[in-house]
Amino acid sequence: MPKSTLTRTAVIDSKEKLGETIRLAGWVANKREHAKVTFIDLRDESGIIQCVGIDNKLKDLTIESVVEVIGKINKRPEGLINEEMVTGQIELFVEDYQILNKSIELPIDVEGSGMEINEEVRLQYRYLDLRRQRLQKNLRFRSKLINSFRQELLNQDFVEIETPMLTKSTKEGARDFIVPSRFHPGKFYALPQSPQQYKQLLMAAGFEKYFQLARCIRDEDLRADRGFEFTQLDIEMSFANQSEIMNLLENLVKKVCQQLNIEIKDQQFPVITYQEAMEKYGADRFDLRSTEDKDKGLLAFAWVVRFPFFKKVNKTDRAETLDSKSTWTFTHNPFSSPNPEHIANHLAGEKIEQIISSQYDLVCNGYEVAGGSLRAHQAEVLRATFRIMGYNNAEIEASIGHMLKAFELGTPPHGGIAFGIDRLLMLMMGEENLRETMAFLVRPPAVIGKAMVSLKFSSP
Repeated sequence: MPKSTLTRTAVIDSKEKLGETIRLAGWVANKREHAKVTFIDLRDESGIIQCVGIDNKLKDLTIESVVEVIGKINKRPEGLINEEMVTGQIELFVEDYQILNKSIELPIDVEGSGMEINEEVRLQYRYLDLRRQRLQKNLRFRSKLINSFRQELLNQDFVEIETPMLTKSTKEGARDFIVPSRFHPGKFYALPQSPQQYKQLLMAAGFEKYFQLARCIRDEDLRADRGFEFTQLDIEMSFANQSEIMNLLENLVKKVCQQLNIEIKDQQFPVITYQEAMEKYGADRFDLRSTEDKDKGLLAFAWVVRFPFFKKVNKTDRAETLDSKSTWTFTHNPFSSPNPEHIANHLAGEKIEQIISSQYDLVCNGYEVAGGSLRAHQAEVLRATFRIMGYNNAEIEASIGHMLKAFELGTPPHGGIAFGIDRLLMLMMGEENLRETMAFLVRPPAVIGKAMVSLKFSSP
């Protein structure tokens, strides 16, 4: 058992310690035996190094056991140098070692991509799955991405403000997850689909430039690019017009991509109207990349603007998002403002199908990655939106009365945008599913009991 007072060295730093005796600790990634010599590849978060044990040293180790080793860093013999490893020119000759935690046989392989393993098994042993190099790379890159966004906004005098996770139900296009109140039986909190109302109230409070890395929770059908929980970069600004907000985000994206060595197809993001997108691509989420662009791993961003404010209610809309029996619902966000030329019709409830909103979406490689709008900051405009959706005065007051009151007390014009961190990261890393960019996932009740290691539904 090592009793040395040596400070632990990171594997990546061992290449600077030639001829020195050092202490390493990590996981046994691989093991090979040749006569009385045992070789292991020792892995920590910084890299992998070959360790050599003689006279049965290391022989009792198992794959993925956690071990501490002490030994001298030597040059590898000629012909045994591994150019594919950062530490491929050196090895550690083990003088002493200690098993910190011996691993039994692994239920899943932690080498390779893991794509061949059943998804539910991967999630059941997610802590093992996350040891694989690809997922380690994704999550470490995620940290860098979030930090880059945060630092750039702080440098531009934005204020980071957290908003509550327990709130009231809002009409934001999806179903809420609800939390029963212990103190008020029969009453429920809703988990936030977004910080929409809070960030607008922060504008009313005089915080002119706000941002937050917000956790959002929506009871939606799961698919490869959408989950129950996600993280969005939430931004709101007072006294800003649509061009200013779009320019802010575009420049932010370009600067962060440059910092992280992510290549962009067009430095000036194209701007396409919703009508043009539907006529040309048949969808408002489209992919502008050529085959060559895809081979290069480029990101092709574009703006989509001038969305219809309202759409006719279909059966799904009525079942999932509406309390009323209106024939109209919003297409994106009920807190948006109509474009100036349509405000008169909006207030009068006329020519509803022709009303254009101040919504703007950012698409990339066939996915929507950000969406925002100028907001209705005048009470009569927001009230008109809900009236068009079939709400009577009492329902309007119960649903958004607090917002209307704020808008009568000096709320400035404002707008904002929200950027989906998980989806953007999925595209940056060339992944096809959000789960490859997130540490842990919440699963549906049918599978969560056996397939999720950190969260399970509990009975009351």
